Amino acid sequence: MAEPLVLDPAGLAFRDRGNGVSTVHLVTAARGATAMLNGITRIAPGAAVPEHFHNCEESVIVLAGCAIGHIDGAEFALSRHCTTLIPMGVPHYLANPSADEPVYIFWTYASIDATRTIVATGKTSRIAEELGVVD
Repeated sequence: MAEPLVLDPAGLAFRDRGNGVSTVHLVTAARGATAMLNGITRIAPGAAVPEHFHNCEESVIVLAGCAIGHIDGAEFALSRHCTTLIPMGVPHYLANPSADEPVYIFWTYASIDATRTIVATGKTSRIAEELGVVD
């Protein structure tokens, strides 16, 4: 059983994922989680997360800024507090159309073993490992 934990993202470093996207992992196996992962991602002005899908459900909440969500071929305008539910295997990505404001999102995966598969390359990686986090 995991021990209770309070994390302050202000004290944790964002890690660069390339192309204007950076992430801080919050709840992970290394911190005691047994069934889920979550964190915060920053998408720089004009940047986008590559189209991808996961091996489990994902939920994203926009914390700040406005994004364009592309989910299973449909496009959605997402503003602060908009929340998504993305089923396993559904291709999706977020883009930041702003020229000067970053977008911050809070994401949760319904599995400690969540993976991301990039549509363009077919490359799959574990979420916990893609930033050098070893759980």
